[in-house]
Amino acid sequence: MKVLTVFGTRPEAIKMAPLVKRLQLEEGIESVLCVTAQHREMLDQVLALFELVPDYDLNIMKQNQTISQITSNVIMGLEEVYKKERPDIVLVHGDTTTTFAAALAAFYQQIRIGHVEAGLRTYDKYSPYPEEMNRVLTGHLSDLHFAPTERNRKNLLAEGIADSHIFVTGNTVIDALLEVAGKPYEFEEETLRSIDFENKRLITVTCHRRENLGENMVHIFSAIRDIAEEFTDTEIVYPVHLNPKVRETAGAILGNSSRVHLIEPLQYQPFVNLMAKSYLIITDSGGMQEEAPSLGKPVLVVRKETERPEAVEAGTVKLAGVSRETIYKMAKELLANKGVYDRMARAVNPYGDGHACERIVKALKQYGEESNNQN
Repeated sequence: MKVLTVFGTRPEAIKMAPLVKRLQLEEGIESVLCVTAQHREMLDQVLALFELVPDYDLNIMKQNQTISQITSNVIMGLEEVYKKERPDIVLVHGDTTTTFAAALAAFYQQIRIGHVEAGLRTYDKYSPYPEEMNRVLTGHLSDLHFAPTERNRKNLLAEGIADSHIFVTGNTVIDALLEVAGKPYEFEEETLRSIDFENKRLITVTCHRRENLGENMVHIFSAIRDIAEEFTDTEIVYPVHLNPKVRETAGAILGNSSRVHLIEPLQYQPFVNLMAKSYLIITDSGGMQEEAPSLGKPVLVVRKETERPEAVEAGTVKLAGVSRETIYKMAKELLANKGVYDRMARAVNPYGDGHACERIVKALKQYGEESNNQN
């Protein structure tokens, strides 16, 4: 059975790397890896960390490329790869533009598609944008659906996906996180080496989503500045996204705050270790809502909605929105009220046990056997 895996961004690479490694070791499976390099430098860092060498690299990244350009370049590039390899199934992940375009290109070649991290929904097609429609459309192109949670399975069932094509596996990001967190590591970044982790409470911040650009980001960063000014026992670290608009806003609002450290984006291994040393995480990232609870870290999500409501229900995540006052109030409660903090820190992560890749490979092999019997 030939399985061709496609991804193009850092988050996809992190979540798919342990799966690709598992596929490469599995008897009866020929694993082929193609990267689009929708991200370039950040993607390469993850490939190096997990010691993965792509069989194909489309290298599509260009400065200021539009979503339309990414989509068309991925489709055109993968057309030749698919024709040459003729895989039994193409695996894609999540909700990036690479994901949707790769699935569409496979559909055009009448190749079956497996969707890893299937069934996440906000039911607002413009938030997150374009991710919500990327994952919806990919879901309806796919033949196999690897859903992290039971709620994700129910979302797919409600959209008419056959139950026999859905497998609840947990999220592969937990597999990746536990693998990396288990390795010894010391920070190389100068700012991180200077922080007194023993006597200061570290708050890690990430913020980059398109829907937060502009006024929302001003509110978020202003709340973070307020927190830094009031709680003198905190240090705030923000690895600033490469988007120039994000950097401009972060510099203007947070650049002069003595306890806020604006640093360059981190590779995955130091970032996992930064999360592990954190007291609290403030983020608009989807992946961190899944990862941080495995490390016992409460998460405030600075978005108006989340496609990961399981984390909110489990108590590992709180939805803080984008209001300066609300973000500040919720962060203050966690910093000032040990009982509230401990309830979040000790809640059970609903996203898995680190064996998602094992379950996905088992489902793929079962699918391959069934296909052979039908033929």
